[in-house]
Amino acid sequence: MWVDDATATSGPGTARLGFLIVQHEAQSMTRETTALAHSTAVRVSTDGRSQNGDRVLAAARTTADSTPVVRTGPTGITAATPLVMVTRSGRTAFYSDPSPATVRDLIDELEAGTVPTADADAVVEHDPETASLPAPERGPLSVGRRNVLGPCGWVAPLSPADWSFVSTQRTADVAAGAGLLGRGRGDAAADEPVADTWETASETDGDPVVVCNANDASDLPTGDDTLLSGTPMAVLDGIAAVAEYVDAGDAVVYVNESETDLQAHLREAIDAAADTLPVVPQLVAGPDEFRAGEPTAALEALEGADRVEPRLQPPSPAKRGLYGRPTVVHTPRTFAQVQRAVAEPDSVDADAADPGTRIVTVTGDVANQATVELRSSASLAAVREAVEMDGSFKMACVGGVLGGVTRGLDMAPTAQSLRTAGLGTNGVVELFDSDRCTVETVGKRARFASMENSGRCVPGREGTKQLAELLRDIYDGSFESDKIRELGRVMRQSSNCQTGAHAPRPVSTAIDEFEPEFRAHTDGHCPSGTCTEKL
Repeated sequence: MWVDDATATSGPGTARLGFLIVQHEAQSMTRETTALAHSTAVRVSTDGRSQNGDRVLAAARTTADSTPVVRTGPTGITAATPLVMVTRSGRTAFYSDPSPATVRDLIDELEAGTVPTADADAVVEHDPETASLPAPERGPLSVGRRNVLGPCGWVAPLSPADWSFVSTQRTADVAAGAGLLGRGRGDAAADEPVADTWETASETDGDPVVVCNANDASDLPTGDDTLLSGTPMAVLDGIAAVAEYVDAGDAVVYVNESETDLQAHLREAIDAAADTLPVVPQLVAGPDEFRAGEPTAALEALEGADRVEPRLQPPSPAKRGLYGRPTVVHTPRTFAQVQRAVAEPDSVDADAADPGTRIVTVTGDVANQATVELRSSASLAAVREAVEMDGSFKMACVGGVLGGVTRGLDMAPTAQSLRTAGLGTNGVVELFDSDRCTVETVGKRARFASMENSGRCVPGREGTKQLAELLRDIYDGSFESDKIRELGRVMRQSSNCQTGAHAPRPVSTAIDEFEPEFRAHTDGHCPSGTCTEKL
């Protein structure tokens, strides 16, 4: 339910921020069994939305006599959901989507003294005290590396006992020196050094605030979803570490109002960690609107604005943010990277152009989506190994709904490499098969931008409409590529909001790669055969 801030507190040193806070009934809280305290355990990794996951978990708990059964969060690989991991003394057997009957047999064998390996998807030998999922050598879980994603699927997400908090010992100074860049469209320091934002907020007069922007109202999943579900303690720990660094007594986790299950999950995580965290964030729900995920629009939503739209910049949020206070706005992905950098400084190469790792979610024409983690030196093409496509690969849209279209993925996942290729950096790769029409695909994105832009500036409001109209004209036999490109250039350079600036990207990159397909439509022919009724 919603309660006024005047009747709620968020922890030590918290001032009233004046917005509504998500609360839940205290008696609904349940404590998860810790996973890391036991050398022998059965883990059931599920996203919480799988009915078979619930059945498997129930079967495991009713069968187990002496073995702890722990519900862990998602691994990021949905094809393996639910994933049952049977562990004994540094040896783990993996079983993807088993039946309840199979799980009962696995536990019976485990309690008889051996790790069941018959018909296992993988068996891995590992450090008995590892806090990260021991990835198999083959299969989707082997793609990339599991550094920031390491705890996902392995630890009990709501158990502080499974987490070693860094924010209680030191601030984010190590991460500041590592040169980490902000990650995701909801980050006020997206693809820029986060340390610059922190220094600005620290040096600006006023009491700093830290905001975790987790409201990305897009139909496309992101790595933020996996992190918040699978390892919320990492995100909360990162928030607190940054808050300590900038001397902020207030922090906020901003989520989508429609994601009620996630709200309940995060409320439990915050409550569970409240006695440990030096700065305890408030949980606030905002509008289920794409524009509300833009960093400054998020601040407008938090302040209760009747119309949520991006603010004119400068000043940046770090100078004048929430209620005029210096504000640091990052995504869950950024905070998780900060936490890992503080916990393991050697894991981040400060000399790299894009230090740390990039978390990428693969979706589109695939059997099951997947979230993987890539080194900055890796190839983005590796993400295809984590999924199975429905047909033959034709193209990809990289960077979210307003990302760029490309025929190939042989490039580094870094911000610099993706920008050079004209692609987006929001951590989403959509794979499309040969049945997809390029014109229809980018046309839908242009219409999306025309509906979701804030309307505050002319390039965003009118430019997106003109772009959508120019694409519709193709079906009437008119393809003005030069006019489309010039409109895109003006929108990129003069739009106030991300939506207006990024709306031309899917169209311009698609024309670069598939111009003959656009021209074929003007002649009344769709090479993919999906636009026949429009021609």
